[in-house]
Amino acid sequence: MSDSSHRSTDADGVADDGDRETESRNIVEAVRSGLHDEMARDEDVLLLGEDIGKTGGVFRATEGLYEEFGEERVVDTPLAEVGIVGSAIGLAASGLRPVAEIQFMGFMYDTVGQLFTRAARLNARSRGYYNCQMVLRVPFTGGIRAPDMHGESMEAILTHQPGLKVLAPSTPYDAKGLLVSAIRDPDPVIFLEPKNIYRAFKEPVPEGPYEVPMGEASVRREGTDISVFTWGAMTRPTLAAAEELAGEIDVEVVDLRSMWPLDRETIVESFKRTGRAAVVHEAPKTGGLAGEITSTIQEEALLYQEAPVERITGYDVVYPLYDLEDYQLPNAVRVREGIKEAVEFP
Repeated sequence: MSDSSHRSTDADGVADDGDRETESRNIVEAVRSGLHDEMARDEDVLLLGEDIGKTGGVFRATEGLYEEFGEERVVDTPLAEVGIVGSAIGLAASGLRPVAEIQFMGFMYDTVGQLFTRAARLNARSRGYYNCQMVLRVPFTGGIRAPDMHGESMEAILTHQPGLKVLAPSTPYDAKGLLVSAIRDPDPVIFLEPKNIYRAFKEPVPEGPYEVPMGEASVRREGTDISVFTWGAMTRPTLAAAEELAGEIDVEVVDLRSMWPLDRETIVESFKRTGRAAVVHEAPKTGGLAGEITSTIQEEALLYQEAPVERITGYDVVYPLYDLEDYQLPNAVRVREGIKEAVEFP
């Protein structure tokens, strides 16, 4: 793992020296810690969403915050996603910093109109008079054996709208640091949380607020033969595939962390070192971010390219019910075979 993977700034924007106390946390606990620290630091931060109060949210990410900060700052809303997002936009326009939750990504499609025509355009439309400093927390990814509309990974739709920032952490450390950055940012941020690894593992997470910069990818594993770009829940099977291939193929794994702004510099520099690339994401292949990453490589590093860019993705089908989930999602085996195909070309 490169040194950049845990680069952050502290509460005052000063580089984190790594000497602060830490606690072992999983991703959902890190999200809760980030929310708590920012609510304690800034009274303008408030939460809203379905069942986030006394219940603590469907995944318990807000557990305990209602008791500590009260019903005026942790607001249980009706089951109405358009209302949640519309309210968050209005609160942000009035100067507050709302953090809204949509329980599953499949439930947010009706809110896209609000996000695209209101949240993303508020600053430009008002010529800078208003900001829309809101965060929309959205659990995404499949693999949890849930009903229809509960396994979506459609992040590419969101990155196509200028004015929105889109993040997807893959570790507890990044989950907290990126969330803090998102809450403090003056623009609307879609914070995608990989729910199927919410409790998969723990790592040391610093106490108190700190920021992980948006728009900076992390090289999780350095390599010389091929660059593999991924994010969110797909980072773990990608790293597993890379380790399985160690000794045969030296794989560099780049966790983008930020879908927009996209860290094109890290993508290009990694590709220049290896000359071959693969992109791994859960979303359907057609129109997915793998296409944008491939285009970036073509435009900025074509003369370094030794093979076609391999796309290891979900299939172009409506997300299936749980009996077929394992066939839809890229796993370490599919990632490994895709990497080998790219390296063995021609």
